[in-house]
Amino acid sequence: MDRQITRMNSNKDVESGLFGSELEAIAISVRSLAKTCQGDTLALLAMLRALEDLHREIREGVFQTSLPDNRQALYNLLKDMEEAGGWPYIERMRLRSLLEHLSASNGNSPTVKHESGSQEDDGGSP
Repeated sequence: MDRQITRMNSNKDVESGLFGSELEAIAISVRSLAKTCQGDTLALLAMLRALEDLHREIREGVFQTSLPDNRQALYNLLKDMEEAGGWPYIERMRLRSLLEHLSASNGNSPTVKHESGSQEDDGGSP
């Protein structure tokens, strides 16, 4: 029962905007740090890794322990998630995108090596 009361109280905080303002302050700090690191690829990579680690820590820790313990509550959670945009996901940059960016900055067309070992032009101009 305590768990349900905690959930109800936290839902009220989210709805009242208190939680949202704290999240916005965190987002502003992260954006500010990213802007400070602009041009420093290694610092930005470290920042992305830290955010990914934080995401994993929250997901595997406090989020999992707060998951509903009955079907109705689980249904309500899934319904809320669907309405609010689904599961939070941290997308990783694909190596292909990195190569395309590198090739574009050099004026070259990226070459993609297939599993068979053959190479082919990735569709850019010769």
